[in-house]
Amino acid sequence: MTSSFDPDYLDENAPDLNGMSVMITGGTGSFGQAFIRTVLTRYKPRKLIVFSRDELKQYEMQQNPDFQGHECMRYFIGDVRDVDRLEMAMRDVDYVIHAAALKHVPAAEYNPFECIRTNVHGAENVVTASIRTNVKRIVALSTDKAANPVNLYGASKLAADKIFVAGNNLSGGRPTYAVVRYGNVAGSRGSVVPFFRRLVDTGATEVPITDDRMTRFWITITQGVEFVLSCLGNMEGGEVFVPKIPSMKVTDVAGAIAPELPQVTVGIRPGEKLHEIMVTEDDARSTVELPDRYVILPSDNTALRERYIARNATALEEGFSYASNTNSHWLDQQGFRDMLAKAEA
Repeated sequence: MTSSFDPDYLDENAPDLNGMSVMITGGTGSFGQAFIRTVLTRYKPRKLIVFSRDELKQYEMQQNPDFQGHECMRYFIGDVRDVDRLEMAMRDVDYVIHAAALKHVPAAEYNPFECIRTNVHGAENVVTASIRTNVKRIVALSTDKAANPVNLYGASKLAADKIFVAGNNLSGGRPTYAVVRYGNVAGSRGSVVPFFRRLVDTGATEVPITDDRMTRFWITITQGVEFVLSCLGNMEGGEVFVPKIPSMKVTDVAGAIAPELPQVTVGIRPGEKLHEIMVTEDDARSTVELPDRYVILPSDNTALRERYIARNATALEEGFSYASNTNSHWLDQQGFRDMLAKAEA
């Protein structure tokens, strides 16, 4: 199987959110707002709850015409560090998308206690509150940095992934939990694209490149939203879903954004990898492949594996890994420009 995830394909098994109550932690972020736009366009939920700790971002979101005039919208000020506030927000909620996290690698290295409290303790609190309120399903957003982590952000997200997978054993079957893991998001505020664009806009004479061998996975926000919805509908509980998405060299990313500027190698930053990986060789032994994704399954859940095999999933070969430098799907500079144009349309 070599196909990739298609955001224009609407999975027939995606959940029907009409009449449902849906909550998204970190709902004022790039993904959260894109997810909410999609839900408002496609469904008529009973409640759509934005849970985040920044009152200014919530105020700005409420002034955005995209989110006005919808009676289902709710705005909860709260922090995932506060289990009581989470429990209050999750009352009568059917589905939760957990997108809240501290995501900036250098900030996490410099503020390790804060990273752990939000990314690890926050995950524990989401699981605890959702069990108490009997939520149906939860999908938690992860990152390629959680596989073989070399920085605290990645390590904290790996710990969070383990917490959500283990949540299925703690909950007794309700809620069910799954994780979505993907790479850099084109069009998000946290990607390298805005940084390169600022250099162009401010008249920079060169573009700093950490290492000209560096590669990364790329996905658009639209693809991310569609993939999360697909996983929300197809999950059984305990899966880590990984979409098949393209890789790109960082030099080509810079060339696509600033083709006229020379590139200068400045060295890899602390906690940064040369290449990212989403399915490690060790994980591959408990991973199955579908046409548009890999599904990492709990190694001790043979029944779940058998059900996926019955759905025409295939086991991976010994020694397989899904890494950005050995990926079979690549973007060139024009392909990346096309991806950005589509993401920002």
